[in-house]
Amino acid sequence: MSDVIAAIATARGVAALAIIRVSGPGSVALVNAGFKGKDLEAADSHTAHVGYILDSTGTEIDQVVVTLFKSPRSVTGEDVVEISSHGGDFASQFILKSLLDRGARLAAPGEFTQRAFLNGKMDLAQAEAVADLIHASSSMAHRVSLQHIQGRYSDQLDRLRDELIELCAYIELEMDFVEEDVEFADKGRLVELLDESIRLLVELQDSYQLGSMIRDGVRVVIAGRPNAGKSTLLNALVGRDRAIVSDIPGTTRDEIEAEAEIDGVRFRFIDTAGLREASDVIEAEGVRRAQQSAEAADLLIYVVDASLGLDDGEQSWLETLQAKHPGLPLVLVANKSDQVDGPAKIESDATPSIPLSAQHALKEIDALKPLTEQLKHLVTTHLHRAEASPVVMNQRHQHHLRNALTAVRNARAAIDYQISMDALVVDLRVALHELGQITGKITNEDVLDQIFSRFCIGK
Repeated sequence: MSDVIAAIATARGVAALAIIRVSGPGSVALVNAGFKGKDLEAADSHTAHVGYILDSTGTEIDQVVVTLFKSPRSVTGEDVVEISSHGGDFASQFILKSLLDRGARLAAPGEFTQRAFLNGKMDLAQAEAVADLIHASSSMAHRVSLQHIQGRYSDQLDRLRDELIELCAYIELEMDFVEEDVEFADKGRLVELLDESIRLLVELQDSYQLGSMIRDGVRVVIAGRPNAGKSTLLNALVGRDRAIVSDIPGTTRDEIEAEAEIDGVRFRFIDTAGLREASDVIEAEGVRRAQQSAEAADLLIYVVDASLGLDDGEQSWLETLQAKHPGLPLVLVANKSDQVDGPAKIESDATPSIPLSAQHALKEIDALKPLTEQLKHLVTTHLHRAEASPVVMNQRHQHHLRNALTAVRNARAAIDYQISMDALVVDLRVALHELGQITGKITNEDVLDQIFSRFCIGK
């Protein structure tokens, strides 16, 4: 990269500070040409200097702090200058214009991070994790993204790729000496390494379901009969009036979604139409959508009016749903329990109910604790997985992992069925190519453009 790029790295609006970033060969000289203060070109890297930024006519724009990060000890691997000005749109925009007037180019979205990748400061998986960190909508998504930036995920992929490269090398060497009947590859060790590679790839690929829940939130569908208290429960869970509450059956006719974070995990609560024989076409469509939502849920909360109990129709509906989706976690809520003398006998055959009053929970958040604790419990096993080992949150990565897994399994089958070593090497090279696509060992310009277009300007 021979040109100098510049961009405002902070969000627009009133704030104490704004930061303008500059990167590229000649960045320090370019900023120095419009800086009234210490000679920046003579200053050491990783130092900060107070002075004034001047426009092209020599007029002072703002008093700033300029911080220098000289190549190669910078985030991009190039000379980087960060200018901290007073916040607000005008000062930062005027400073950016003065830099552009002196020859800098406005940075494209993600171009600073792209240069860091191209200059070997981070691999492609780490670069994408920067975007994931920026867009993280929960503390758990933040933690997983940070782990990826720190290289835990990339290190695991690199170790796996190095082992496959070593296998390829031994097999190809053995093929070169086939006439001499020389064996360089230990077949037992070869099988062992392929089996271990399959195990790791399966583990990473399977983690994508958890990763998507961490990234997008746990999809929790709230279902039940009309007037069971579903909308009131939704409002209590998210702490605001998101859904219309009425005693008239069929008030909720379309999905209503709201979000809340519980102990670092983002939950997306979806209130659905009451399940019953609908009296009109619109309500019938709402009931149909409620059924579809329940089938697509990560977790189902089924709300029962404790004063009426769980009838045979509801029991049958739940049994049918769980038969179709046996892995779907279910929480049975006995709402309006404060209106019932003694415990309501509405237990599902396999799921005990949680008694509560959604109406009371609107005013007293602790009333929801038994329910929120159960929600956390149902995802705890998965969340421990996220803390203990890398989790895949990126759909592009999942695609390449699936292809790599197929290739390694084909290589393993080639040994079992005594297929030629040529075929085995071809499969291993496919796996290497797919893994290389994730970390950027192998890539192309179109892929990079697509990835970095997700970033904001200035990052």
